[in-house]
Amino acid sequence: MASIYERALEFKKKYPMTISWRLKKNSKIIEKYLDSNEKVLYVFTAQKNNNPIDILSTAVIALTNRRIIIGRKRVIFGYFFDSITPDLFNDLKVLSGVIWGKVHIDTAKEFITLSNLDKRALPEIEKMVATCMKNKTQISKREM
Repeated sequence: MASIYERALEFKKKYPMTISWRLKKNSKIIEKYLDSNEKVLYVFTAQKNNNPIDILSTAVIALTNRRIIIGRKRVIFGYFFDSITPDLFNDLKVLSGVIWGKVHIDTAKEFITLSNLDKRALPEIEKMVATCMKNKTQISKREM
């Protein structure tokens, strides 16, 4: 099975207009937090911010069979890690601009913006996020 980094590179090759860099370091953050029984279903890259000029916030985003995880290695020291479980997921919004697109993920605790995405990647990302979150929400409701 391909590593997180290899899958991020595949996404970047498929959608080269997406602004992302330091994929190997960002991927290592996700790999650090993956559980042994967690399966990665989809990986993509984006900037985790709402500023089209800020290109220093590259993130690798992985959809797993349990959650959405976002890993960002800081330029100097440390890293940022976000985990969105289906019970915290509220809504997904996709915006397409002239050159790039954005994905807004609304959760119970915060509003996450993933920006500077290749416009052609937006339908694929929306489909994967919506499908994963819908399936996980239905499973967790059945377990109640």
